[in-house]
Amino acid sequence: MKIADINLGERPVLLAPMEDVTDPSFRLMCREQGAALVYTEFVSAEALVRDIASTTRKLAINDAERPVAIQIYGREPEAMVQAAKIVEQAQPDIIDLNFGCPVKKVASKGAGAGMLRDIPKMLDITRRVVEAVSLPVTAKTRLGWDCENKIICDLGPRLQDCGIKALAVHGRTRSQMYTGEADWTLIGELKADPRMEIPIIGNGDITTPEQARDAFDTYGVDAVMVGRASFGAPWIFHDIRQMLDTGSWQPLPVPEKLDLLKRQIRESIDRIDEYRGILHIRRHLAASPLFKGLPDFRQTRIRMLRVETEQELLDLLDEIRSKWLG
Repeated sequence: MKIADINLGERPVLLAPMEDVTDPSFRLMCREQGAALVYTEFVSAEALVRDIASTTRKLAINDAERPVAIQIYGREPEAMVQAAKIVEQAQPDIIDLNFGCPVKKVASKGAGAGMLRDIPKMLDITRRVVEAVSLPVTAKTRLGWDCENKIICDLGPRLQDCGIKALAVHGRTRSQMYTGEADWTLIGELKADPRMEIPIIGNGDITTPEQARDAFDTYGVDAVMVGRASFGAPWIFHDIRQMLDTGSWQPLPVPEKLDLLKRQIRESIDRIDEYRGILHIRRHLAASPLFKGLPDFRQTRIRMLRVETEQELLDLLDEIRSKWLG
């Protein structure tokens, strides 16, 4: 599969853009584990144009994580164009347009999935950004605003006509947020539409290697995108890649998984500082599937959410390994 001239290989698996998750360290680990393309956290166009430091820091990428896409969101065409030009100077491989974020503070203001209520503006933004930059532009959106307005099969060709080079679709409406099950049937219909010439990337509820395989086989998508299932589990890309390449998979040994989590801790602290780095990483550790199903783990998870130093957190992981994981 290619996005413009960027070859992502056969049946690629992508890391979804996620706020407070897809920082540089995590992106690199996911690339090392088999993600074919990674995305930055959401970048606000308005904040980027105003040169807000916390936003401009999100543009930091390194060559080891390439190919990498920087995703921007906003509601005003001019700000989105200006932001895209700023992003282009950071030299990502792709600029992605966020038309799918469902959270209230974004969508209620008309940005992210809020664009699904103003398709003419969405198309105007897309067309103008494509014309303003030389990098490939892609987009990510949802099935529609709500179950009465699942418009993706009409919207996809119109976005393609604006010049995007790939389209990622999350199999839920904005109204669903992240509840219920993702519906891939319309993603499959869009992919099967003879008008569609660009790659279609399917997203939503890919949590196992088998689900990733079935998404390719059943719906014919060009790529799948993994989001929440990567929380505290960058090795999911190893598992999926192995399944797709060989037809079966073997999980990484527990010590290797714990080493990856410890690396996340260290690099989170190195990137920010100990206090904020621990705040950033500990909730992702608490959500790690590595710890699910361990007996009487509730109190240990509470401790994990309360630790304040790197050493405390590393010692707790060692304790968990000794007590439960062997």
